[in-house]
Amino acid sequence: MSFNIQKIREDFPILSRKVNGYPLVYLDNAATSQKPQQVIDSIVDYYSNYNANIHRGVHTLSQEATDAYESARQKIKTHFNAKEVYEIIFTAGTTHGINLVANGFSDILKKDDEILVSAMEHHSNIVPWQMLCDRTGADLKVIPMNEEGTLIMEEYAKLLSERTKLVFVNHISNALGTINPIEEIIQKAHEVGAAVLIDGAQSCSHIKPDFQKLDVDFYVTSAHKMCGPTGVGILFMKEEWGNKLPPYQGGGEMIAEVTFEKTTYAGLPHKFEAGTPNICGGIAFGAAIDYLNAIGFEAIEQHENELLEYATEKLLEIDGLKIYGTGHKTSVVSFNIEGIHPYDIGTIVDKLGIAVRTGHHCAQPIMDFYKIPGTVRASFAFYNTMEEVDALVNAVKKAKYMLS
Repeated sequence: MSFNIQKIREDFPILSRKVNGYPLVYLDNAATSQKPQQVIDSIVDYYSNYNANIHRGVHTLSQEATDAYESARQKIKTHFNAKEVYEIIFTAGTTHGINLVANGFSDILKKDDEILVSAMEHHSNIVPWQMLCDRTGADLKVIPMNEEGTLIMEEYAKLLSERTKLVFVNHISNALGTINPIEEIIQKAHEVGAAVLIDGAQSCSHIKPDFQKLDVDFYVTSAHKMCGPTGVGILFMKEEWGNKLPPYQGGGEMIAEVTFEKTTYAGLPHKFEAGTPNICGGIAFGAAIDYLNAIGFEAIEQHENELLEYATEKLLEIDGLKIYGTGHKTSVVSFNIEGIHPYDIGTIVDKLGIAVRTGHHCAQPIMDFYKIPGTVRASFAFYNTMEEVDALVNAVKKAKYMLS
């Protein structure tokens, strides 16, 4: 597929609707992406033609559903270059994957062990580790950031020690768009024997991580930010960790044999996939992977970088506007206008058909660092256009005029 922006936009039915009488300009892609017709069709096809439970039936529908679901797992394995297909575990999303790993380490960590998180994490990559520390007596340490919204790697190196057991960092900040140097983070953590989990919820729609090249222990992401449905994601777990960690939940599918005296567990990935999964979601996730790869991630990255540069240039022409996160980043512009609450700006631009996010973006420590209540966040996807950036800039100017 060549990168034809108008042809691509035709794949997304929602982009043709109006909001408050204006053409929809959807710039909240960091919260969730829109879905192409190809993904929607895969959902309809499943429920219309072969809806059945998987791994359990000998009848035709069950076999077809199982084949489609496991084919999606294989597509995901290939896309991310995992070593083995069974290292790809389907989850309900990024948060589910993080909690699964945190639960698994409850019996491994001990008092005075240390785990590290970065200062720019989403709440879902903070709270589970705080809960883990409460259960185990381990200590939570924070990798600091600077005014540019970049991690201070010298301080990270100082925090690492033989007491460090786990390091948790997002690949890309949802609030700032900062791309973190995860290759260096992983390498340095492994030098002291620590495992690493990368939160890839914000990265996988923009870039294509290579799990084997990264040598990462755990990597989590969600389908709904990659043009797939909500309620499904994946946890990549190195085989060695999959064999060490206990099951997160008990139930059907994750067992080898059950008696009232003892239960033995299935191998990977089923050990961590108790109960009936989101079958349709997994299949549609595979369809979304196919769609993104047909466009090509080099083309996606180039277009989104052009949008980012253009939006940054035009927004900074507005007096009193400040952008947060000015280092190496992806297509997120998080900003405020001096003297105006971000919620008020968001409300006005919505009346003009423009969807942006306002608030702390589930990253309250970042806002506390900058001593602000929140930001206006415009987050771009490959289906956005320069004309939509112009619409945003004009709407922000109008909001400033009305609110000043």
